[in-house]
Amino acid sequence: MRSRTLLALTTICVLTLAACSDDGGDDEASPAAGDTATEQPADDTATESEADGGDATIAVAESDLGEILVDAEGLTAYVFFSDEQGGESTCYDECEAAWPPITVEDEPAAGDGVDGSLLGTTEREDGSTQVTYDGWPLYLFASDAAPGDTNGQGVGEVWFVVGPDGQAIEDTEAITTGGGTYTRP
Repeated sequence: MRSRTLLALTTICVLTLAACSDDGGDDEASPAAGDTATEQPADDTATESEADGGDATIAVAESDLGEILVDAEGLTAYVFFSDEQGGESTCYDECEAAWPPITVEDEPAAGDGVDGSLLGTTEREDGSTQVTYDGWPLYLFASDAAPGDTNGQGVGEVWFVVGPDGQAIEDTEAITTGGGTYTRP
């Protein structure tokens, strides 16, 4: 059973990487038939406030990777190394389906442990306002179903959780999955 879970996670990561890689190509590519990386999570209520542009509070939570940033529902926040610090988001279309941006209507609110001076926003192509932290646009991962999940950590070596200091946590040796924690060989 554990090997099936690991195989499924690996497949999802590979498909997500394919959808989210910044190879300088056209973002208009059609998803492949059966591409599960672009499907929405079964329970999309966790990201409703962000998708609707509701006010998001960014807070700090404890995880297997140490202290990390989370959204108002406690879901893990990620940065995308294809974005530029202090720049705009480059994650759209299939990428955006797998990595929903954390958005707000007004200004983001700093929760417990967050340095409010590092919070900011950037405008997305559709006119919505995405939350940034230390200049990096913040995202969720569609495969994170519950607070504490860090399934997107290290995907494609371009997606990482964020610490309260604004730095990406690039420790990918121990990765937490829906089925537990495993160490890369």
